[in-house]
Amino acid sequence: MNKSDRITSFVCFDIETTGLSPEEDYIIEIGAVKVREGKITEYFNELVKPPVALPEKIIELTGITEDMLKEAQNQDKVIPRFVEFAGDDILMGHNIMFDYSFLKVGTSRLGIPFEKQGIDTLKISKGTIPEEESKSLANLCSLYKVVNPSAHRAFHDAKATAVIYAYLCNDFFTEHGGLFMPADLNYKVKKSQPITDKQKNYLNHLLKYHKIEYVEQIEGLTRNEASRLIDKIILNKGRINEGF
Repeated sequence: MNKSDRITSFVCFDIETTGLSPEEDYIIEIGAVKVREGKITEYFNELVKPPVALPEKIIELTGITEDMLKEAQNQDKVIPRFVEFAGDDILMGHNIMFDYSFLKVGTSRLGIPFEKQGIDTLKISKGTIPEEESKSLANLCSLYKVVNPSAHRAFHDAKATAVIYAYLCNDFFTEHGGLFMPADLNYKVKKSQPITDKQKNYLNHLLKYHKIEYVEQIEGLTRNEASRLIDKIILNKGRINEGF
């Protein structure tokens, strides 16, 4: 393929999360760069407050702390802003389906259409970089001498990925152009199970016991959301004493 066929305008993004499950975990940061004709023109960089405590391993990995998230908004507020930022652009990411799956679950719960095409730099590197070389973003940055000042922070990883893509294009596009073409991103959101009667009763007792004013409709919670809310209250306030 000719180098003139390269995709040079896109949104390269990355997210950080509380865990690995799009249905059970939460986004804690979204970072992205908008690229036009090979040049970064706009930035997106927002922390996201999850409804659960940050796992210690995530704090260690990302450097994101509870204090940093105090003033952040939840993903129901931040995701629509990212969707607007992304617009009709092709998305790019390193192992893009992981990041896309979280956004797809989030947009699905908000009733926002989010059907996108994407380019995966992990897929490209697997088809071009020698087998013995690691295809991690960190190793690709080392290989191409790309400085990433804050690995495992969404914005910096997104920016580094966009730069890595440019290097991969220069080295491999002519021979492996098909790997660089955008493809439909397909993720089927698992159907959420509604809150159980047992969860509903216990949660109501827990809220009453700790004198917590909960303004949302408990009936509208999913089973997983109810479980995480119960765990969060118990973690912060304690269990119900016997005899209540």
